[in-house]
Amino acid sequence: SFIFIQDFSQAMSQAGSSQFQEVIRQELEYSMKVELDKILATAHSNEIEHTKKDLEGFKKLFHRFLQEKGPSVDWGKIQRPPEDSIQPYEKIKARGLPDNIASVLNKLVVVKLNGGLGTSMGCKGPKSLIGVRNENTFLDLTVQQIEHLNKSYNTDVPLVLMNSFNTDDDTKKILQKYSHSRVKIYTFNQSRYPRINKETLLPIAKDVSYSGENTECWYPPGHGDIYASFYNSGLLDNLIAEGKEYIFVSNIDNLGATVDLYILNHLMNPPNGKRCEFVMEVTNKTRADVKGGTLTQYENKLRLVEIAQVPKAHVDEFKSVSKFKIFNTNNLWIALSAIKRLQEKNAIDMEIIVNPKTLDGGLNVIQLETAVGAAIKSFENSLGINVPRSRFLPVKTTSDLLLVMSNLYSLNAGSLTMSEKREFPTVPLVKLGSSFTKVQDYLRRFESIPDMLELDHLTVSGDVTFGKNVSLKGTVIIIANHGDRIDIPAGALLENKIVSGNLRILDH
Repeated sequence: SFIFIQDFSQAMSQAGSSQFQEVIRQELEYSMKVELDKILATAHSNEIEHTKKDLEGFKKLFHRFLQEKGPSVDWGKIQRPPEDSIQPYEKIKARGLPDNIASVLNKLVVVKLNGGLGTSMGCKGPKSLIGVRNENTFLDLTVQQIEHLNKSYNTDVPLVLMNSFNTDDDTKKILQKYSHSRVKIYTFNQSRYPRINKETLLPIAKDVSYSGENTECWYPPGHGDIYASFYNSGLLDNLIAEGKEYIFVSNIDNLGATVDLYILNHLMNPPNGKRCEFVMEVTNKTRADVKGGTLTQYENKLRLVEIAQVPKAHVDEFKSVSKFKIFNTNNLWIALSAIKRLQEKNAIDMEIIVNPKTLDGGLNVIQLETAVGAAIKSFENSLGINVPRSRFLPVKTTSDLLLVMSNLYSLNAGSLTMSEKREFPTVPLVKLGSSFTKVQDYLRRFESIPDMLELDHLTVSGDVTFGKNVSLKGTVIIIANHGDRIDIPAGALLENKIVSGNLRILDH
C-alpha cells in the first residue's frame, strides 16, 4: 500500500496538484466561513452591522492569502523608477506659492494614523498620548500645528484620526480637551480582524467580545485598512460633500510630518495640468533605514516594495544604499475622489503582509495586514517626491525620544525644527540600552536632558543615570558592566569619551 500511496501522490503532483490544492483551499475557506458565522452569531444587535463589515473584509483578505504563493514580486521585473516619477522637493518648492493659498488649504484634510499602542516603549494606552516635549503629547503637537495653520491663513483644515479598537476609547476621552481649539476633529475606527492559529488557519476567537481574555484574539489589520474603513465610516463621503479634495496621511509618531504648502500647491495646481491622485514622500536612505520600503518601477507603474516581499536571495541587494537610494516616509497625499472610485470598484490592490506573533500562552498565530503606501500602484498618475530628511522624524524608541526632547530641536507652534546652533544637519546616532526601553525608566535615568548640540554618536548600556546639565559632544560611549552602576555627575562634560566600569558620586 505504501507504493500505491507514493505513486498516487506523484500522480497527484504531476496531474492535478493544482486541483488538489484548490480542493484544500476551498475546504479552508469553507471552514473559515463556518467559524466566522459562529462568531457573528454572538454579536449584539447594535454590533452586527459593523462586525459583519469587518468579517467580510477579513474574508476577502483571507481568500487572497490562500491564493498567493511565495514573495509577491518577480525580482527580474523590478526597475529603477523613471527620472520624472520621483521629483526633488527643491524643484517643487521653487514654483513658489499662489496668492490664494487659503483656498487651496481649504481643500485639505489631515489624517493621522492613530491605531498604535505605546507597548514598544513600555506604555499602556495609545502611543499618541505619550509626552514628547514640555508635557506635550504627539496628539497635542498635531492639534497645535493644524490650529496654527488655520489661524495663520483663516482656513478650516480638519484633523481626522484613524483609531483602532485598542486606542479609540482613550483617544476620545482626551479629545474633549480640544473642544475649544480651532480644529475640527473627527475619528473613525479601522477594522477589527480575528487572529488565526498558525497550524489550523482558523480564528482563535470564539465570540465577538474583545475584552478580558479575548483581547489577544483580535488585531487591527495595518494602516492599509484606511481605504475601506474610511469609506465604510461615511466620513469620506461627508468630507467630499464639504468640498475637500485631498488627504495628507502620516503616522502620528512622525514629528516631521507637517502640512507642506508647496507639495499641496503642486497637487492642486499641477504644472502639466494633470493631477496626481497619489503622492508618496520619500527621502534618502541612511544606514539606519535599510529596511524601509522603496519605490520602484514595476510593470509600468510606480510600486512600493517592502523587505518582506523580496526573495531571500536579493535581500542584501534591496538593503544596498547605492542601488535603492530612497525609502518611503509614509507621508502620503491622496485624492479623496480616487479613494471613493477605487473602493467602489474594489480595485485597491495591496500586498498581504503576514505578521507572525506568539501570544503570552505560547500559541503561534498569524495576522494578515496591508500597508497604506502599497496601494500606490492602483492610483493614476502617482508621484514620488524626494523630501528633506527633516520630514521624517519618527519616535519609535526612547532613543528617538531623547533626540526630540533635547536641544537639537526647537518647538514652534507644534512643529519641531532642527536648532540653528547645530552645525551639521544630520541627527546624532543614539543607542540606549535595555535599561532605557520603557519610558518611565528612561525618564527616571535623566535628571535633565543633556546638551546634545555637538553630539555625533551616543551609546549607553547597563545601569547608567545622568545628573542635571550634562553636555555630550563627539562620540560618547558609556558602558556599566553587569552589577555595576555609573552615575554621570551633574554638570559633567563628556567629549569623545568612553566611560566603563563603575562610577558613583556620593553626596556627603
